Formats: sequence, C-alpha cells, structure tokens
Amino acid sequence: MPGMLQGRAMKQNMLYLIIGALLVVIIALGIYIYREQTRPKGVELKIDDKGISIQQN
Repeated sequence: MPGMLQGRAMKQNMLYLIIGALLVVIIALGIYIYREQTRPKGVELKIDDKGISIQQN
C-alpha cells in the first residue's frame, strides 16, 4: 500500500509541474503578443556607439 501512495503522489506532483509549465508558457506568450501589438509601426532609427542602424518594424 505505501508503494501505491508514493506512486500516486509522484503522478500528482508531475501533473502540477506540467500545469505550472503550461501556465508559464501561456503567460510568456501573452506578454510577447502584447509587446508586439503595442510596438510602434514604421521605421526605427538608432544612433549609438556602434553607428547608425535603420530597422523597419
């Protein structure tokens, strides 16, 4: 009987781990999509110590 309880607890812990990992992925994807949608459209001009760079958004 103790072996069955230990196996069940391990499966339950694995389920919590999978659910937690899925939540992290969903939150990260949501943040990425939000940042992409709120990013200004057009041309980005950077002037720094590396020189001038132009990027189209």
